[in-house]
Amino acid sequence: MKYIVDLNGDRHEVELNGPMAKLGELEIPVHLAPIEGTPIRLVTIGDEVHRVVVRRAGGRGCYTLSVGGHRFEAEALDERARAIRDISAAVAKPSGPAPIIAPMPGLVVRVNVAVGDVIAAGHGAVVMEAMKMENELRATVGGRVKAVHAEVGTAAEKGTILVELE
Repeated sequence: MKYIVDLNGDRHEVELNGPMAKLGELEIPVHLAPIEGTPIRLVTIGDEVHRVVVRRAGGRGCYTLSVGGHRFEAEALDERARAIRDISAAVAKPSGPAPIIAPMPGLVVRVNVAVGDVIAAGHGAVVMEAMKMENELRATVGGRVKAVHAEVGTAAEKGTILVELE
């Protein structure tokens, strides 16, 4: 089976075929033996044995590896999963400061920001009334206010963008 491995930002293709691993033109015997109840694996590559501490780090196929006092961030995915992830990343919308969105239908009772204001994460931007309760909507990240779509006294449906940040 072929794996695409990103190791500290460098991409490698590794093909595993039973006890053999192929990296580029190099084909070498390999063996992995877990030490029960620990995050330690004994990795044999050719004649060398390495003690590797393996910890999951985030998403699928992501690991933090410690080998000989050195730390490596690794992501190992099979060809199919890597292709799907690469395609998804290519069509993903650009990331940036998240807009402030109405979490439920309600009435805008206060707008605490104006275009051009610089706000920090957690800053209260809009107050909405829903089900006779006031809810302060806060910025999840800091940024400069690009546009304010909320107007006091108007109703907003769930999912309506109230404030855009840049």
